[in-house]
Amino acid sequence: MPSSPADADARRAIAPVICYPPDTLPNPDMARYTALRDTMTKVDEATAAPREAACFEVPAGHVFRISSVGGPQVGDLNLWCANDLSERFYSGKTRALHGTHITTGERMWSSFPHMRPMATVIHDTLGWYGIDQYGGSVHDVIGTRCDPYTGNLLQGGHYHHCCHSNLTRALADHTGLSLKEAEPHVHDVLNVFMCTGFTRDTGQYFMKASPVRPGDHIDFFAEIDLLGALSACPGGDCSAEHSSDTARCHPLRIEVFAPAPGALDGWSGPPRNGYDGTHGRQGQPVRTGKPPQEDLRDGPHSLI
Repeated sequence: MPSSPADADARRAIAPVICYPPDTLPNPDMARYTALRDTMTKVDEATAAPREAACFEVPAGHVFRISSVGGPQVGDLNLWCANDLSERFYSGKTRALHGTHITTGERMWSSFPHMRPMATVIHDTLGWYGIDQYGGSVHDVIGTRCDPYTGNLLQGGHYHHCCHSNLTRALADHTGLSLKEAEPHVHDVLNVFMCTGFTRDTGQYFMKASPVRPGDHIDFFAEIDLLGALSACPGGDCSAEHSSDTARCHPLRIEVFAPAPGALDGWSGPPRNGYDGTHGRQGQPVRTGKPPQEDLRDGPHSLI
């Protein structure tokens, strides 16, 4: 290890600055969203079975709820724009804007070039957890998802019920895509109910037993038409391991709720990002911020 310079302590003592101050982000109308929960009506339900995934659709202006049933269980959530699978949840930018974990009042943002809020967390029964003595918190946008490729690299073998594979199968079944076509659309997740952080001494990603219990839930307001997929992680509560059949696992429930008539009067969904898309090359075509019509012509899951 190289020797420390004379001013090493002074360099380390420089105060950090927030990379993306959120002060100018558009604020969600939390008063409206909170009131909406009091009068909404359940219209659909799906279940992610243990070590499996389920797809669900949520129209803009509706609420979807993910609930623990049966026992402590974490889930890996993917979101896409229902009309254009190229617009999908961007965990890295969500992390940069809100932090390593999200809760009530924070949003799931979509990928470039769309970059807009896809869903807003409007209620979280685990919001009390905060940050524990180890630096752990719940609902993380740190981990990517358990996958067979990393498993093969670290342990060998071919485990097929990790979250990446579960999400791939669910998306393929829901859209009619082949597994090969569906897999590239599976992306880094929101780890729902998962308790994670970074070790302070080595900076390594850690997990610990989720504090979730049956009846706990997290509610999201759909800012745009959404296609979602949720995997019930093979790690169960992720207290010991994942990517195996060892842990005790439980299902997760997904419910969709419609707003009461008039509850969203005056509300409109967010437009696609306003950046003109020229990237400094003048004279190039400028995006309008509107989705291309061909994305819509073949129904809700067109890949054109």
